[in-house]
Amino acid sequence: MQAYFWVKTFHLVFVIAWMATVFYLPRILVNIAEAGDVPPVRERLVLMGRRLYRFGHSMFGVALILGLVLWLGYRAFPEFPTMVVPGTGWMHAKLTLVALMLAYFIVCGRWLKGVDAGRPLPSAKALRWINELPVFALVAVVYLVLAKPF
Repeated sequence: MQAYFWVKTFHLVFVIAWMATVFYLPRILVNIAEAGDVPPVRERLVLMGRRLYRFGHSMFGVALILGLVLWLGYRAFPEFPTMVVPGTGWMHAKLTLVALMLAYFIVCGRWLKGVDAGRPLPSAKALRWINELPVFALVAVVYLVLAKPF
């Protein structure tokens, strides 16, 4: 049972690190959109965005692997509690929201790569609104994990 709590702890830490990138990458895009045609500022922000995007992918990968161990680890480790039982519909809803947040993160990364290719970004105002979307998804995920409503 001790191993279960360690895996869960590290899963949560890597999820927090990934969520930080999910929240900050769109903010960098807003700053790029507002920088206009000031090359040094724009280049610095694009570099920061690229590094953050790579970091975010790494954090997501580790969180995903640890999440799979939590979800299916009972097959390899008898002391792990199982999450594969009736009444875990909340898990499917949570995984759907996580998949949507991953898609959101990838779209932001493609916008960042598009800046390098000379493609325009959405307006700074639109990016500010888009920046708020993952907050709602995160609130829903936390609720589902804590309340396990179905």
